[in-house]
Amino acid sequence: MAGEVLNIGQVRIHPGSASRDEAIREAADMLEAAGAVTPAYFDAMLQREETVSTYMGNELAIPHGTNETKDAILSSALAVIRYDGGVDWDGNPVRFVIGIAGRGDEHLEILSQIAILFSDEDDVERLKATRTPEALFQELSMVNE
Repeated sequence: MAGEVLNIGQVRIHPGSASRDEAIREAADMLEAAGAVTPAYFDAMLQREETVSTYMGNELAIPHGTNETKDAILSSALAVIRYDGGVDWDGNPVRFVIGIAGRGDEHLEILSQIAILFSDEDDVERLKATRTPEALFQELSMVNE
């Protein structure tokens, strides 16, 4: 992959909760602030949710755009947000929202690394226990390798 997809500025922890659309908006805004996507990417992320939920299980959702809107992606990046109060993701409990933008097929490798990490309940508990965005970033930094 070309460069790092995650930096400390793209990791947040909120003590409260959010709606699904608020969480998607925050992830899209973070990706846009990182220079990875155009403003149109938020609508693409909502379109994806209308087609198929990006809820993955183990309190994780990975919102991303549709194949038809790949031109809204400028570079590969992640936005990681932990909502300690949770997000109701179409009836599913979510704590971790990881917005993803991937150029070409780069998102597939990134998704694979995230899926492996979140498939282990002990790893998810460790991620939930981190107290700062810096600590959470350290736990997730393998996505840059």
